[in-house]
Amino acid sequence: MSLTYIATAAMGLESLVAHEVRDLGFEDVKVENGKVIFKGDESALCRSNLWLRTADRVKLLVGEFRAETFDELFEQTKALPWSDFIPENGEFPVIGKSVKSKLFSVPDCQAIVKKAVVDQMKSAYQRETWFPEDGALYRIEVALLKDVATLTIDTSGTGLHKRGYRALHSEAPLKETMASALIKLTNWTPDKPFVDPFCGSGTIPIEAAMIGQNVAPGLNREFASEEWSWIDKKVWYRAVEEANDLAKYDTPLDIQGSDIDHKMIELSINNAEEAGFGDFITFKQMQVRDFTTRKEYGYVISNPPYGERIGEKEEVKQLYRDMGNVFRPLGTWSVYVITSNEHFEQLYGKPATKKRKLYNGHIKTDYYQYFGKRPPRN
Repeated sequence: MSLTYIATAAMGLESLVAHEVRDLGFEDVKVENGKVIFKGDESALCRSNLWLRTADRVKLLVGEFRAETFDELFEQTKALPWSDFIPENGEFPVIGKSVKSKLFSVPDCQAIVKKAVVDQMKSAYQRETWFPEDGALYRIEVALLKDVATLTIDTSGTGLHKRGYRALHSEAPLKETMASALIKLTNWTPDKPFVDPFCGSGTIPIEAAMIGQNVAPGLNREFASEEWSWIDKKVWYRAVEEANDLAKYDTPLDIQGSDIDHKMIELSINNAEEAGFGDFITFKQMQVRDFTTRKEYGYVISNPPYGERIGEKEEVKQLYRDMGNVFRPLGTWSVYVITSNEHFEQLYGKPATKKRKLYNGHIKTDYYQYFGKRPPRN
């Protein structure tokens, strides 16, 4: 059965998500703002949830149509094959959003979609009474953009950034999906040293270890669609088995995280152990200015403080100067820093080789990229 899926993405990461989708072998890949659309069978649902590192979630597309009136929304929603996906006891709440559309009242759109789905299912299941909704979760979304309604069912459940290893985190954690994206936007390979001098709760080093050993990011968590009746349990089993077979757990790694706060180091160590990388990542309490190395061709990938809070500005300026003093002389090292601070290059003391605009949550940032010398070819 050929189905259409939508992998949602943070602004600026769509091309990365599309690259991942193509790497998984899926077809008809289309990139739009905030999403990547692709086709596949039931196994594509399982594999995309298990493997996509930089996507927010995977949704199943049920239908898309123009709707300028509530009648149009109702009738066209009712015409979709909801009963092919949602069983009689399925729980199907409806969430919604509307942008630049005549149907701007989201609660009204949600209520109309809910009624239309119920009507279609009543007809399909030849049922007069209301549905119990005490089974698996099939969360429906109605998204209106410029009068086009897109109706999907969420296959992921909790967002894909929840890998299952980070029970505890710092106050302003970087999402796992964004941490993964920062690494994927570099040329780092697992045979090269990797350093995060502001590791917080360890997210960037842990994501690097996952990438380095080709561990599927969704391997240690559950998904809403695992409980869906129309997907054979064997399909999930095979997808998980494939992920386990493809993992390279014996790949040696040289990954280090440091932070000025000893509590963050404890947190990082716990999270790394939870993720299965306790023996592969070194964490230590340290100020960035104290970093030294004799290694070559390493990578620094970091999300330092931005200086957004009152009283932090001067401290952060000094931090960026310290970073420049430490990393600028390391000619063979590549340095990648995400920050919203527009004066980063001046403070670091060198213009970036390349810059890329990214959104860290709702904060507009730049990803400053300094490329080190390439290693000699053997």
